[in-house]
Amino acid sequence: MIFVLALEKVHMWQNRLVTGGYRKIEYHVAKNGSDQGTGSPNDPFLTINQAASVAVAGDTVTVHEGLYREWVRPRHKGLSEKRRIIYQAALGEKVIIKGSEHIQDWQQVNGSIWKAILPSTMFGTFNPYREEIFGDWLVTIEETKHLGDIYLNGMSFFEVSRFDQLEAPTIRTEVKDLWTGELIPLHHPKQSAYVWYAEVGEEQTIIFANFQGANPNEEFVEVNVRRSCFYPEMTGVDYITVRGFEMAHAATPWAPPTADQPGLLGTNWSKGWIIEHNIIHDAKCSAISIGKEASTGQHYRSIRKDKPGYQYQLESVFTAERQGWSKETIGSHLIRHNTIYDCGQNGIVGHLGCIFSEIHHNHIYNIAIKREFWGHEIAGIKFHAPIDVHIHHNRIHDCTLGMWLDWQIQGTRISKNLFYRNYRDLFLEVSHGPCIVDHNILTSDYAFENVSQGGVYINNLIAGKIIHRKVLNRSTPYHLPHSTKVAGFSLTYGGDDRFYNNVFVGKRGLDGAGTSHYNNYTTSLTEYIENVHKLHGDLEEFELVEQPVYINRNAYLNGAEPFAREQVKLVEGSFDPSIEIIDLGDEGFLSIELPDSFDNLEGEVHTTATLPRVRIVDAEFDNPEGGELILDTDFLNEPKDGTSVLGPISLLKKGGNLIKLW
Repeated sequence: MIFVLALEKVHMWQNRLVTGGYRKIEYHVAKNGSDQGTGSPNDPFLTINQAASVAVAGDTVTVHEGLYREWVRPRHKGLSEKRRIIYQAALGEKVIIKGSEHIQDWQQVNGSIWKAILPSTMFGTFNPYREEIFGDWLVTIEETKHLGDIYLNGMSFFEVSRFDQLEAPTIRTEVKDLWTGELIPLHHPKQSAYVWYAEVGEEQTIIFANFQGANPNEEFVEVNVRRSCFYPEMTGVDYITVRGFEMAHAATPWAPPTADQPGLLGTNWSKGWIIEHNIIHDAKCSAISIGKEASTGQHYRSIRKDKPGYQYQLESVFTAERQGWSKETIGSHLIRHNTIYDCGQNGIVGHLGCIFSEIHHNHIYNIAIKREFWGHEIAGIKFHAPIDVHIHHNRIHDCTLGMWLDWQIQGTRISKNLFYRNYRDLFLEVSHGPCIVDHNILTSDYAFENVSQGGVYINNLIAGKIIHRKVLNRSTPYHLPHSTKVAGFSLTYGGDDRFYNNVFVGKRGLDGAGTSHYNNYTTSLTEYIENVHKLHGDLEEFELVEQPVYINRNAYLNGAEPFAREQVKLVEGSFDPSIEIIDLGDEGFLSIELPDSFDNLEGEVHTTATLPRVRIVDAEFDNPEGGELILDTDFLNEPKDGTSVLGPISLLKKGGNLIKLW
């Protein structure tokens, strides 16, 4: 009876506010509200989920200041860009959504070790201390880890696998890199002394933790309980806006491209979301997800063990296409002006579901630096199949890997991003273009790994080593231009790349800066075809002859080496530009010295007309609508005329430069 009356009150409130041709109701949520209320300003709901149960296309949910410990599950979808459902924090008010619970009933076991006994009812059907971090392309560093976590005044702990490891935890100062075998220092080694261990039973879960002398009943201690903070349970919940929240502490699972990819906040295989002006942190694996769902494959490599993950990923592309994966139904998300940090796997992740999206002005840092678990699918931004995705003006630093784009990087533009203090900045893998990388600043020692083809690299500052590799043992798909329709498959032969107006800078003790790894490559499609047909056969000849590369008007400093057949270039091999990104928090600067000869060489402003089309995909470098692409603004969005200063910023000149970046 109470529930019926509550619904009647809600309907009365709705009827008062429906005006004009479209419904437009604003529901309010506040900590002094009640879920038996109407959701009006004077009678707000208590939980965001209550508002989510009644908000439909055209409605707004405004949440007022406070801490909300819930997993918001939007039930209804918007119908278009103009009839979306908006979830927003009230202007000027701090609204926090957490997947954790505050635990105050700790019992001292001995010394610094305490325990908390949590009833199974706290977790329901999902207990993160039982759920293992598991899945395809996962390589754990030590023992099996779980999705749970503990936070002491906001600091996350490390898991150990036995009770006896609690008393004298190993303080790790460095870990081994998965790809190179090199040892990498941990950012916060003392943090690894704060450890936890859990015993999970049918009726209760006991969490033991070493608080290093702190009393957990006097400090603020939280434990992971929920998988997500804002994530629909159903797919196809389109046109949602999420704005102005802080979200934290979600027990998100490992999210490879061959499995369901839930995040702390995510779209769950939907279309047209806007995620903006949020602060998102402490996801066990991934923070924001615009990725695939389980019906297109769910860890089959790890469970069935009968095929390589590559094969199952290939199958997932075709499964998605059969199920209606297209621009009309999936993707076209906008993710902007968010701050994302302290996550175990990804800041933003997505396979297939990221198509036609725009990702810009996000600040992403401290991703995958705890190294509590490890695998091949980690980065500040990790996308597979980012067809026509535009990634620009993001600041990405202090990550194991800054940005990793993989498979079907077609129509993708990576523009005006800043990378620094990452172990690796940018990795492009097994794709065939066209892909545009322009006006970026990459300054980490390991700046760029190019395991792709069909790219154009224009007006970048690349200060670090470059790795260039082919992949001749697995083909990946390419598509009709600006479409999800598969047009064919190809190996990654290497080459078919274009480098114009870049500044390459070497670093002491590091080989590979510059473009000299292309020295044996052809320089035009005509030359390539002639060399292929000097041989007799078919497929074998195309594998033996190096694809054409188009390289001109680049600068090479401090040991960076040019392509041998580059006609116009600037080489100052002994000149050290002393590059530094000065991060002062709210503002940052690029400091760089440039030689006197720098002002003597200019580049061209490139357009679709000046860029040779890619060979395999047989497509132009154009914009997502198919019109002409013109690269006529720099990193700072300053316009360029018919000529271009080398590098990402038009203000660069000989001598000392100190340029404000943010």
